[in-house]
Amino acid sequence: QTKHEPRTTHTWQVWAIYMVLAANLSEEQVLKQVCPSCGATQLCNCSSMDLDFIPAGLTDKITTLNLSHNRIKHIRSQDLQQTVNLRVLLLQSNNISSIDEDSFRSLGKLELLDLSNNSLAHVSPAWFGHLFSLQHLHLQGNAYRDLGESSPFSSLRNLSSLHLGNRRFSTIRRGNFEGIELLDKLWIDGGNLRQYEPGSFKSIKKVNHMIVDIRSINVFSAIVRDLLHSVTWLELRKIPFSIPAEMQLLRVLSLSFAQKISLKEALLTDATVPEIVSILEDMPKLVEVEMIDCRLMGTGQWQIQIQANQSQTLRVLTIEKLSIEEFYLFTDLQAVEGLLSLLTKVTVRNTKVFLVPCSLSRRLLSLEYLDLSANLLGDQSLEHSACQGGWPSLQALNLSQNSLGDLEMTGKSLSRLRQLILLDISQNNFGEIPDVCEWPKHLKYLNLSSTQIPKLTTCIPLTLEVLDVSANNLKEFGLQLPFLKELYLAKNQLKTLPGAAPIPNLVAMSIRRNKLNSFSREEFEAFKKMELLDASDNNFICSCEFVSFIQHQAGMAQVLVGWPDKYICDSPLAVRGTQVGAVHPSLMECHRSLVVSLICVLVFLVILVLVAVGYKYHVVWYLRMTWAWLQAKRKPKRAPAKDICYDAFVSYSENDSDWVENIMVRELEQACPPFRLCLHKRDFVPGKWIVDNIIDSIEKSHKTLFVLSEHFVQSEWCKYELDFSHFRLFDENNDAAILVLLEPIQSKAIPKRFCKLRKIMNTKTYLEWPPGEEQQKRFWENLKGALKS
Repeated sequence: QTKHEPRTTHTWQVWAIYMVLAANLSEEQVLKQVCPSCGATQLCNCSSMDLDFIPAGLTDKITTLNLSHNRIKHIRSQDLQQTVNLRVLLLQSNNISSIDEDSFRSLGKLELLDLSNNSLAHVSPAWFGHLFSLQHLHLQGNAYRDLGESSPFSSLRNLSSLHLGNRRFSTIRRGNFEGIELLDKLWIDGGNLRQYEPGSFKSIKKVNHMIVDIRSINVFSAIVRDLLHSVTWLELRKIPFSIPAEMQLLRVLSLSFAQKISLKEALLTDATVPEIVSILEDMPKLVEVEMIDCRLMGTGQWQIQIQANQSQTLRVLTIEKLSIEEFYLFTDLQAVEGLLSLLTKVTVRNTKVFLVPCSLSRRLLSLEYLDLSANLLGDQSLEHSACQGGWPSLQALNLSQNSLGDLEMTGKSLSRLRQLILLDISQNNFGEIPDVCEWPKHLKYLNLSSTQIPKLTTCIPLTLEVLDVSANNLKEFGLQLPFLKELYLAKNQLKTLPGAAPIPNLVAMSIRRNKLNSFSREEFEAFKKMELLDASDNNFICSCEFVSFIQHQAGMAQVLVGWPDKYICDSPLAVRGTQVGAVHPSLMECHRSLVVSLICVLVFLVILVLVAVGYKYHVVWYLRMTWAWLQAKRKPKRAPAKDICYDAFVSYSENDSDWVENIMVRELEQACPPFRLCLHKRDFVPGKWIVDNIIDSIEKSHKTLFVLSEHFVQSEWCKYELDFSHFRLFDENNDAAILVLLEPIQSKAIPKRFCKLRKIMNTKTYLEWPPGEEQQKRFWENLKGALKS
C-alpha cells in the first residue's frame, strides 16, 4: 500500500487540476452564451440583456464591464472576485438594493464605478475601502436619505468626480465628505434636501466644477458659505429666484471666488433680477456668466433700479434659450447698458432676438466675439444693430440661422465693422446674389453654407483666406481669390475641380459629396501648394491609371478619395474616404470593362440553364400545381350540402377507360335509382385548368371512387391527383373514399409517394373486381351500398 501511495497522490492532483480547468472552461462558455461580446476582447458588454445576476466566468482579462439596464438585485462577494484588472464597471439602471461589503475588494485598479439609478437605501464605506484608484463615482438616483454618520469616501484619495443625490436625499451631515480634498466635478441632486449641517463641505479645498440642484435657498446659502474659496465654476440648476425676500440669503454668493456662474432652468422675475445682477457684479473674481433654459417672468420694468457697479472682471456672457413669456411687452435694455462695456465675448442664442438697439451696440466697446445665431434678425434690424460706432472692437460675428435674405444689404450693414475678421452667416436664405457687394476691409473668414445660393459671383470679397460655401447646389466655382487658403465645397453639384490659377495659395480643399468622376492630370498638378484634398463620396470610376496618377503626386500630404458601393470597385477601393496612398488595386479592379462583360455573360448562361432545366422538368407546371394545392388547403373543409352535384367522382387511369366507361358507368347510371357519376372526359368544364376542375369535382361529389390498377399507380397524372388534390379528401374523412381493385396490386408495388393510398389499403376494406358473373353481381351490390352510405 505504501508502495502505491505516491501514484495515488499524483492521480488525485491531476484529477483536481482537470476538474478546475473543466469548471473554468464551462463558466467561460456560459459567459459567452449570456454575453457574446465577452470573448478575447477586454470589453465585456452585457447591457440590456435582462440579467438577474452578475454572470459567472468573468476573468482578469476584462478591463471594462457593462452590466447596465438589467434586473440585477444583489452583488455578491464572489461575483467580481476574478476581475482584478477592471478599470470601468457600469451597473446603472438595475434594481440593486444590496451589496456585500467585500464585493469590490479585488478591484484595486478600478477607475470608474457607476451605481446610479438603482435601489440602494444606504451607502456603506466598506464598499469603497479597497478602491484606491477610483476617480469617478456615480451614486445618483438611488433611495438613500443620507450618507450615514461618517464619510463613505474617506479612502478614495484619487477621486476626481462625484455625483450623488436623489428625490429622497434630505440630509448632509458634518463629516460626510471627510477625506476628499480635491475634485474636478461635484454634482449634488438635492431637490428635497432640507437639512445641511454647516461645515460639511469644509474639508474640500478645491472643486473645479460644482453642480447644485437644490430648491431650498437656505440650504444653498449654507453650502455656498462653506465653499466660498473652493469652487471655480458654480452651476445652479432649477433654483427658483422668484421671492425677493430670499435674495438676501444669496448675498453670501457675492463673497465667492468663483470664476464662472451658470444658471440652468432657473426662474427669474422683474423683482429679483436687479438683486441677482448686483450680487454677480460684486463677485471679486467672476469672469463668465451663463444662462441656459431659463425663464423670465416680467417685461424688463425692474422694481428696483439696477446699480451700475460695473464688474472689473466679468468678460463673458452666454444666454441660450431664454424664455420671456411677455416678450412683446419687453422694454429696452437701457438699464443694463452701463454694465456691458467691458464684455469681450457675448453669446445670445435661440432667444428670439430680432434687434440689438444701436445705443447698446455702441456701449459694447470691448466686444470681440458676438454670437446671435438661431434668432430672428432680419436685414433691416441688422442695419440698425450694426450702426455707425456699434461694436467697434468686434472681430468674430455669428449670425447663422436668422432671417437674413439680402446678401448685398448684409455686407453693407457689416462693412462698418472695421475690425471684423470672421463672419458666419450660414443657414440664412439669400438665393441669387449680386455681382458687387461691400464688405469689412479685413474680412478673412466667411461661412455661406446652406444659404440657397445657386451661383457665386464677384460679390464674394477678395480678402478671404477661408471660404465655406457647402450645401448650396453650386455647379461651378470660378472665383478669383488670391489669398484663399481653405475652400469648402461639400454637398454641391460640381463635376470638375475648381481652376487652380485664380486660387494660387490654396492649401486645403473639401469637395465631398459632389458629382466628380475623375481629375485630369492638368487639373490636379495645378494645385502645387495643396496639402489636403478631401474628395470622398463622389462618383469616381475605378481606374488603375487614375489611382496610380494620384498616388504619385509629389508634395500632396494627404488625398482622400472614396468610391461609392454602386461602382464596380472591390476592397480597398470601395472604402469611403480611403486615403489614396494606401490603395493598391488588383488586375481585376483595373479591367472594369472586362469584369462587367464576364459577369453579363455568366448571368446570361445561368439564366439559359435555368430555363432549359425548368422546361425539361416542367417546373412551371409544378409551381402552378403547388399554388392550386395551397389554395385548396385554405378552402373550408366541407362543401355545403346544396353544392353536392354528384354521387361520386371517379379517378382512373386512361388505360382503364374501357372498363370504367362501358361497364361501370352503364351499371351504375342505369340502376334504380340511378347514380350520378363525375367523369373528367364528360363533366369537366372546358377551358378551365384541369387541377381546378379536379378540386371542384371532388368538392361537389359525395364520394370519390378510385379505380386502382397497375396502370393507375404508374400514371404520373394519378400521382398529381393524389398529391395535390385528394389530400383534402383523406384529411376530412376516410369513409368518403371507395377503392376498387380492377386487378390485384401488391402493397409494395405502390410508389412511396402514394403514402395516403398505401395507408388506406392497409387499414380499409376495398372491393376487388371478380372474374365470375355470380361474383360480379355481389360486387355491384356492395359498390352500390358503399355509394349510398
